[in-house]
Amino acid sequence: MSRKLGVIVFWLVVWQLLAIWVHNDILLVTPFSALSALLERIMTVSFWQTVGMSLLRIGSGFLGGFLLAVLLAAFSLRFSFMEELLAPLMRLLKAIPVVSFVVLFLIWWGASFLSVAVCFLVVLPNIYVNTLAGLKNTPRSLLEMAEVFRLPLWNRFFYIYRPALKAFLYSGLNISLGMCWKSGVAAEVIGMPDFSIGEQLYMSKLYLDTAGIFAWTAVIVLLSLGFEKLFLFFTDKFFDWKPACRAAGHAPKPLDTRVVCRGISKAYGDRPVLTDFSAAYEPGRTYYLKWESGAGKTTLFRLLCGLEQPDDGSVEASGSFGMVFQEDRLCEEYSALCNVELVLGDRERAKAALLELLDEEDIVKPCCQLSGGMKRRVALVRAMESKADCLLLDEPFTGMDACTGQRAEEYIRKRVGDRVLIIATHIDVGAELVQ
Repeated sequence: MSRKLGVIVFWLVVWQLLAIWVHNDILLVTPFSALSALLERIMTVSFWQTVGMSLLRIGSGFLGGFLLAVLLAAFSLRFSFMEELLAPLMRLLKAIPVVSFVVLFLIWWGASFLSVAVCFLVVLPNIYVNTLAGLKNTPRSLLEMAEVFRLPLWNRFFYIYRPALKAFLYSGLNISLGMCWKSGVAAEVIGMPDFSIGEQLYMSKLYLDTAGIFAWTAVIVLLSLGFEKLFLFFTDKFFDWKPACRAAGHAPKPLDTRVVCRGISKAYGDRPVLTDFSAAYEPGRTYYLKWESGAGKTTLFRLLCGLEQPDDGSVEASGSFGMVFQEDRLCEEYSALCNVELVLGDRERAKAALLELLDEEDIVKPCCQLSGGMKRRVALVRAMESKADCLLLDEPFTGMDACTGQRAEEYIRKRVGDRVLIIATHIDVGAELVQ
């Protein structure tokens, strides 16, 4: 703090010395003269009317552009034709000089809404491009997890899309917050609407009131910084907010929860993974897929839960699925408790289940701070506590020692109930299916 204060004092001294050297109040006034001019204006009612109206115009232009940009980015993510439709427009808005907008809007609407429109169009493409990039940056692995567990849109947005969006949105805001004030005040200088900072700057220029120009410039800087700090404060609060999760959606339990594979085949390029595979998995039974590595266990699971479609054959499954993926697929910045709550929508139930496999201090830590074995247990609890009719566990004991593995096996036996349970593991022998 003392260093920052020292830097400010240094530049004020430089300014004072330059003003003394120039010795011409029209060209450059002293800091004291600029401060006196500012204090003189602050004492008037018209000053606050001017500041309030400029803040209203520029702030509303910024907020309108921001909200529409986020909305359009969400639609563009959902509908690819929207992105194609808007791409030329956004490139055009970024390329057109601000002064061109100013002249056109003066012709179309006059000065009243000039700064609002200019700020709106300056902010819109920056926020749109960055928001869309952030949404596209959402890890596909987490989106697939959300699809399998049928997470509601509320949970997906706050705990999957929002973290991916954060860095991109801040980047767009850092550009847009400063640009909107520069362009907004410039538009006011040209259009000179009543009670505007731009009008006051222009009048100070006409009367060669250099002290007034410095005073109003200081007001612009303070307003810009204050608006930026306030908006980023609420943005920080939004990203830190952890709303209660809603329960994953599941259809009523079907009468027949069997999973049947009929002659399914799957290849990636020229490499076949499954060929004419048939099997039936009955509820209330546990199946172990003890296939050697690369034999297609993970591919079979992806076909069963609908993440991929077979090249030939069919999968018949009327119920819902819960899954331990080959990777943990956790929301790493959130706690183990939050990750399980995402599926259950019940924090207390999630806590009780996690405490069967993890210590209490570990379930509130961000998952990025947990060991590999701990993460695996979180993924296991998330799958087992879901209301899924069929459970697919892909190498569920990875990273666990013998003792922890036994606890996990006991936990699985307690929770499986009358559901279909298929556990994939690998050993150095041929393919084998064991009840």
